[in-house]
Amino acid sequence: MNKPFVALRPEITRTHAQILMRWLEDERVTRYLSDSSNVSRFIAQAVDRTQLPILTHLFNQGGRFFMAHDRTDRPVGFVRLVKTGPDCEIVLVIGDHDNWGRRLGTSTIREGLKLAFLDMRARTVIAKIHPDNTRSLKAFERCGFVVDRETPGLTALSMTSARYLQRLRDGAMAEAAEIYITEMDKARLQDLMAYEQGPAIVDLEHEIERAIVVDPLRVARDVVTMNSRLVLQLDDEQRDVTLVYPQDADKNSGKLSVLSDLGAAILGYGEGHAIDWLVSDRPQQIRIERVLYQPESAGHFHL
Repeated sequence: MNKPFVALRPEITRTHAQILMRWLEDERVTRYLSDSSNVSRFIAQAVDRTQLPILTHLFNQGGRFFMAHDRTDRPVGFVRLVKTGPDCEIVLVIGDHDNWGRRLGTSTIREGLKLAFLDMRARTVIAKIHPDNTRSLKAFERCGFVVDRETPGLTALSMTSARYLQRLRDGAMAEAAEIYITEMDKARLQDLMAYEQGPAIVDLEHEIERAIVVDPLRVARDVVTMNSRLVLQLDDEQRDVTLVYPQDADKNSGKLSVLSDLGAAILGYGEGHAIDWLVSDRPQQIRIERVLYQPESAGHFHL
């Protein structure tokens, strides 16, 4: 697929830290990063003071830190989210300059916004950009940020939660195909999400918010609705699965919970659609090969 894909991963390893230090030694990367010297020094100290292979806890002090990976699972940048009261500041860097111009920055911003608004429940997300950093300014404006104030050394942009949700519902925040959800499925899933937590809930809420809501009588027969049975292709593996609510999940019989990473990914897509998604903690491509059974098309509206 030609569309850019970025997954934000919270685990930070020593290898990641070494990659970050290499990026921060590149003047082209740090030119507009105001605290690059402090960040570089912090990373070096973090690596030196612990022999642990996982450094996540050190990077999450004072905020949340994520490595951005492309669809080949290669680190391409990082995101830091710092929440103060109801507001959240986002800082991101695409570290390898060979990746500049591939729209990875825009994809990374969208993934950061999903976490800031749907997981951290920020009211407003703020970005502070050097006015000469035209590439970053265009990326944030492309995602819907508006300029709040400008000085010779700083352009402050923001996005409110209400604006984010409206753009999500209008289809302006998604790089994937349109998806559809029935009115009944949406109501049931929203009730379910009120009592659940975790990364899959964030992804599921994002998908439900952007989905086109349809009458159960009018949903296309090849769309994956709740309790649909389908054949999907996961990278090189073909699977026969049924999308179910968590209480009905059974891995041995192919009953896939909508709260699993794979389950949240396939809801609302139709036959022939391909989706890039983080499955089992690595980027994978999912293709909906065939919908074998859909309750709505069979007239089974009680399911």
